[in-house]
Amino acid sequence: MRAIVYSQTGEPSVLHLVERDLPEPGRGEVRVKVVVSGVNPTDWKARAGERPGRPAAFPEVVPNQDGAGVVDALGTGVTGLEVGDRVWVLLAAHGRPSGTAQDYTVQPAERVVRLPDAASLDVGASLGVPAVTAHRALTVADGGPARLGPGALSGRTVLVAGGAGAVGHAAIQLARWSGARVVSTVSGPRKAALATAAGAHHVVNYREGDTADAIRSVAPDGVDVVVEVSPARNAGLNASVVANHGTVAVYATDGGGELTLDVRTHFALNVRYQFLLLYTVGGDAVAAAAEDITRALEDGELGVGEAAGLPITRFPLERAADAHAAVEAGTVGKVLIDVNPAP
Repeated sequence: MRAIVYSQTGEPSVLHLVERDLPEPGRGEVRVKVVVSGVNPTDWKARAGERPGRPAAFPEVVPNQDGAGVVDALGTGVTGLEVGDRVWVLLAAHGRPSGTAQDYTVQPAERVVRLPDAASLDVGASLGVPAVTAHRALTVADGGPARLGPGALSGRTVLVAGGAGAVGHAAIQLARWSGARVVSTVSGPRKAALATAAGAHHVVNYREGDTADAIRSVAPDGVDVVVEVSPARNAGLNASVVANHGTVAVYATDGGGELTLDVRTHFALNVRYQFLLLYTVGGDAVAAAAEDITRALEDGELGVGEAAGLPITRFPLERAADAHAAVEAGTVGKVLIDVNPAP
């Protein structure tokens, strides 16, 4: 079988194609024939490391946390899955050398989730990191729901920063599916169109006019939950628009690594800042997200493609380095790698 691997950190050029023996699943494991592998910023950051040229965590690492395909073999003790099931894979390369940029990946059964018939394999490969992160961001609010579903966020206003990104796209769709009024900030007209296509009720171009006034015009009582990609850059804006007992859920640090807050403002409004990292959020939170995401998929949510607000850029497996470079360069939408033909 074919696999993309790297042995030391560095530029995308450290990725190369090798041939490997077909791995066998052990107890509690599932072997998935990968059809599509998804590339996220976390994947290229892991490959790049803190400094180039350092040894990877394992002698050879197959990158990419997310993917979708078909169950090919089951280890002993696995229940709830069958050979031939269409599935999505999450956290494939977390603590393991076996991501989804290969023909077959062997994963613990809890990292493999059945994909509803209504969802394509492209959708499956676009879930994982973005959708589970978005779910967590929407379920950490003070007094808010721990689970998502129709009506769970009724009466609440959610502000999604960067609604044209993969996490922002998932947050818009999950929040709207759960009954929230959704506002999103973007940097230009094309991204505004994408956030609108994803389902945002109101979109604000933060490069035009007074962003806080524009948000307050549609949310006069303030925003209950902020799904935040750039906490340092947006700290002042969030303080201006957050509601009493509002929550700012921070999942990334785009725009600076240090955050300064106006203490008095946040005291007065009882604001909660919740930081979250998918890799350490805990198994219960990930399992709950997978269940709710499955329900959303069954309801026809979390679509991908230009019409759904998340354009797709595709590469073949042998061009995995180009796929990583595209994500690193900030390609709008979702970058997918075609690994095997769809069944």
